[in-house]
Amino acid sequence: MRMTGVIRFVALLVTLLGTWFITQMYFDQSWKAITLRSWLGSTDKTRSKQLPQHKCGIQKSCPQNHFAFKIISGAANVVGPSICFDDVILMSSVRNNIGRGLNIALVNGTSGQLLKSEAFDMYSGDINKLDTFLQEINHGTIVLVASYDDAATKMNDKVRAHFVELGSSHVNKLGFRDNWVFLGAKGLRNKSPFEDYIKNDVKTNKYDGWPELLELEGCAPRKMD
Repeated sequence: MRMTGVIRFVALLVTLLGTWFITQMYFDQSWKAITLRSWLGSTDKTRSKQLPQHKCGIQKSCPQNHFAFKIISGAANVVGPSICFDDVILMSSVRNNIGRGLNIALVNGTSGQLLKSEAFDMYSGDINKLDTFLQEINHGTIVLVASYDDAATKMNDKVRAHFVELGSSHVNKLGFRDNWVFLGAKGLRNKSPFEDYIKNDVKTNKYDGWPELLELEGCAPRKMD
């Protein structure tokens, strides 16, 4: 009888220990699973809370009756410029409509629709073509400009005066291989706030023979008639 009692006690002890072990394993695995799901869930929430994308990839959204834009100059003579307006790429290497010199896009100031885009070779091209192009711009047209490689070798006083009329403050000092980005308009009463310029200087150039590229972004007001 005593032997039977001992056997029963040992069997009960083994059963209890087995139950405890299984319980511990279950809750440990369940806790890990819950923790993993929670971690994955928080990751998904983090991804869902990414910053909103604004038009043309600019850093903020534009107010009503304004157009988002971003202008990037060329980098040396290797990487071409790009011009984005109201979330539409108007000129870029991908569109295959850029070239050495000045890349210019004309946009309707009321509708935001592209009117014309063209690249002008300012190193060996015909400056009269650019002169005619600028003279024919209609009142209220928004003008976006990005330089690439050399923007000034063929530049003359007459062409500079056209850009001044469009609101430029820096075109008169634009020189060989300087970088320049600009947004102006025909009929502006004041200077445009949207312009950047960097001089070709061997002491400060980022590239061998060229300054660093420029990026200009902002919100251009719609022409309201």
